[in-house]
Amino acid sequence: MMFPHLFRPLTLGSRTVKNRVVLPPHAHVVSSLWGTDEEAERHIGYWAERTSAGWVDGVSAHVRNNLIPGFEPTGVGAQYDGHYRQPYFLDRVGRLAEVLHRDGTILTVQMILQGGMPHAASPTLSGPVVNQVPHALTHDEIDWFVEEYAHGARQIALAGADGAEVHLNHDDMLEYFLSPLTNHRTDEYGGDLAGRLQFPLRILSALRDAMGPDRIVGVRLNLREEEPGGYGIDGPDGAVAIAQALEASGYVDYLSCAIGSPWGNPSYIQSQHHRPAEWSELAGRVKAAVSLPVVYTGRVTSPAVAEELLAAGHADVVGMARAVIADGQLLTKAKEGRPEDIRPCVGGNECISRRVVEGTPFSCAVNPEAGKEADNAVRPTASPQRILVIGGGPAGMEVAGIAAERGHRVTLWEAQAALGGQLRTAANAPRHEDYRSYLAWQERRLAAAGVTVATGRRADTTAVADFGADRVAVATGATARTPSIPGVDLPHVHTAHAVLDDEEQRIALGEHVLVVAQDDHLAPLSVADFLATKGHRVTMVHGTAAPGPLLSRYILGSILARLDAGGVTLRTSEQPVSIESGQVTVRHVYSGATRAIAGVDSVVLSCGAVQESSLYDELRSLDVAADIVGDAYAPRRLVFATKQARELALTL
Repeated sequence: MMFPHLFRPLTLGSRTVKNRVVLPPHAHVVSSLWGTDEEAERHIGYWAERTSAGWVDGVSAHVRNNLIPGFEPTGVGAQYDGHYRQPYFLDRVGRLAEVLHRDGTILTVQMILQGGMPHAASPTLSGPVVNQVPHALTHDEIDWFVEEYAHGARQIALAGADGAEVHLNHDDMLEYFLSPLTNHRTDEYGGDLAGRLQFPLRILSALRDAMGPDRIVGVRLNLREEEPGGYGIDGPDGAVAIAQALEASGYVDYLSCAIGSPWGNPSYIQSQHHRPAEWSELAGRVKAAVSLPVVYTGRVTSPAVAEELLAAGHADVVGMARAVIADGQLLTKAKEGRPEDIRPCVGGNECISRRVVEGTPFSCAVNPEAGKEADNAVRPTASPQRILVIGGGPAGMEVAGIAAERGHRVTLWEAQAALGGQLRTAANAPRHEDYRSYLAWQERRLAAAGVTVATGRRADTTAVADFGADRVAVATGATARTPSIPGVDLPHVHTAHAVLDDEEQRIALGEHVLVVAQDDHLAPLSVADFLATKGHRVTMVHGTAAPGPLLSRYILGSILARLDAGGVTLRTSEQPVSIESGQVTVRHVYSGATRAIAGVDSVVLSCGAVQESSLYDELRSLDVAADIVGDAYAPRRLVFATKQARELALTL
């Protein structure tokens, strides 16, 4: 077996786990277990596709809030009645438990009151990006919450789940009590670590009593806090001391160790800017100090990474979320000795970011089928057709792959010498290497599916007509957008694409490079990061009030930290109005005031792209059965391209 540590069973309290992988809560962003019946079926269907894991800690359930009449809670956990009080809790959690138990997978339920303003230990802030002062709990309210958690535990047992996990991290109400940063109480619930743990320990004791000895009780714990004044890994307040105190209580069967803040560098959903399992050694220090099983979660991106950290003794179990979103059959493929067939996660956090920032439905950038497993839509076609896909970027590759897997005869033409489109260029930016892995996987996929690929093949209407396809998918992508700025055609002005693709460094940029950022996502920041790592002094000019307005807090902090470390200067609410030799004049978009930025050696335009749809327009004018997809329709991001590609491929 390629992964001997990964597939060993483990005793966890009263249960035996068939392998060393736990899937931490994340399916609530895929489809809500608490929504409509259709949403709940999708949620359960998502987990049903992933029962190769030994353990699913898959239910994120909020505890009821204790609020005065008329108060409106805010934040991630802005619940009034909570999930344990809903009439469908027993039915839906029970059905999920039944589905998992059929395959020998255990289910635990995470009990959270995360971000659920206003509750805290003290009227103190926990970080620099949320400035709403919370309400300090009274003794009566503490007693009320102990009973409310006990009620939730009874519901968990009645539903047939295997246990409960107490959320003691990521700005949960209970972390506010645990942390020396946010707990300034002078009563028995404050002071030293023993005092700060009193409230969580009362809850853990209540869970034990409510569920009985046959159920598992665990704790999700931050390995360190990311704000001055919070706890670290060592010392009397540190994660090791907390873990030892939790074990000594006798209430806990395991410790699940995580890293990251709700806002920072890293966030608790770490982006591509961090190495795989970068913090697993911290979990290893906890493991060395306790006898309880220890879980480590944080950028465990593949079975190989999981095997390595398990073999090193950093954890007893690994948590994997985004990796199994990207490929629900990850563990099956690993066990069968086919790791090269695993679709890699690229770590861009679209799975969470697009929902919380743009309000668009869940979609995985590399796996558009994720969350739709219950629909059973990707079925073999009853009428195989001859399909021509024009363009080998992300959209074209995904259309070709799905269409061929459904049984169509697919040919793909790509004008360039290699597949990948703009994603191949983006892969040259720092910490974007996972894009190359994804493109390599797509190439293997197309070959396995029988797609005929022709690179260096440029399409025109005559060639398409001569080919005689039943359907044509036009995925011709987009070209770099050049803004209308006087001086933009000067020789020291370059596109981001040209700079990123300049492997031989033929473009002489000079010392000071100004980046014009007219793209609301990651691209301009990645270009600036690229330039800074090459030793340039970089200034960025954004017309928006802040950089990357479409980036969520789960990714923004990491790239901003890299830019700050690289000495990049960020200027916001400004737009260039003229480019001259040696300087750029900018205009404040609100006041209208103009200012000159002197000493500029070169300018790099990171201004998005413009659709390239001329071939599609010509084909439609000739009544060719053609469809357009991806950036050729409207330039967006990888997640938009693959989602559109799936929908198109299902119509073929």
